[in-house]
Amino acid sequence: MTADIRASALRTIATERAGLETLHAALSDGLGAPFAAAVEMIRAASGRVVVTGMGKSGHVGRKIAATLASTGTPALFVHAAEASHGDLGMVQPEDVVVALSWSGETAELAAIVAHTRRFRVGLVGVTSNADSALGREADVALVIPKAEEACPNGLAPTTSTTMQIALGDALAVALLEARGFSRQDFFVYHPGGKLGAQLKTVESIMHRGEALPRVGLDAALPDVVAMISAKGFGCVVVTDPDGRLAGIVTDGDLRRKLGAGSPAALRARDVMSPNPRRIAPDALAVEALEMVNRLRITALIVADGEQRPVGLVHVHDLLTLGVA
Repeated sequence: MTADIRASALRTIATERAGLETLHAALSDGLGAPFAAAVEMIRAASGRVVVTGMGKSGHVGRKIAATLASTGTPALFVHAAEASHGDLGMVQPEDVVVALSWSGETAELAAIVAHTRRFRVGLVGVTSNADSALGREADVALVIPKAEEACPNGLAPTTSTTMQIALGDALAVALLEARGFSRQDFFVYHPGGKLGAQLKTVESIMHRGEALPRVGLDAALPDVVAMISAKGFGCVVVTDPDGRLAGIVTDGDLRRKLGAGSPAALRARDVMSPNPRRIAPDALAVEALEMVNRLRITALIVADGEQRPVGLVHVHDLLTLGVA
């Protein structure tokens, strides 16, 4: 029984993979030009992308709308059956409608398709039938090549919905790249959860100003110890007379140096570790986490372009933030 179940799963994935390979080949050939036209139509629109569909295509449409909205292309989903009961008011002339129907003959799409024709709203049709009502009426028809469904009866949408999702992802990513959508832009739409935490900048979480433990090169050892104790980070940043980063003194540096000579004569320059690791203020928190993990350190100095220390990030800050 276990072997049969495993074989079924492998067969399903292999069938859907074959469908994706067919879609890949189509985009390299005849589907490439209308796909580019759809991207340009959406990119040029001053309104939103209104995604619509019924059944499994509707579920896929919701996912496509969510992906577009989260990657810088304003989008919403309108249920095809609800469109003729008032939801057509959500579709404005400056919008672009993306309608999904595998057959291209979904009756519930008639109202929203007619609305786009009446008010000259751009219409992108995603279908497997170029000669269908949707294929004929669309300004741009994205005709997905037919492929075998993974369902042994050839009825349940499986491969077809996988191909629709993949094409929707391709649209979202192409638009993202065309707009130059950055990781910081991505954070604007994903401020919550672990992903949002990872996309925060170092500058937004660092300790700065009076909270930053800092001494000069010639600070006496008792002052260095006092500063480390007062700020509670287990280290102190050492700067030169011009305010640029010169080194760092950690608890470990103190333990190593205090047993090697007369503590009273020591200065910050004598116990510091020169050329410490640093990170830029606009770096992401996840980059800071990668550095502290790789280097096995607990604190990371934040320095500006002139190598002046402007802050400090402690591993506890990253853990509290939820990056790890």
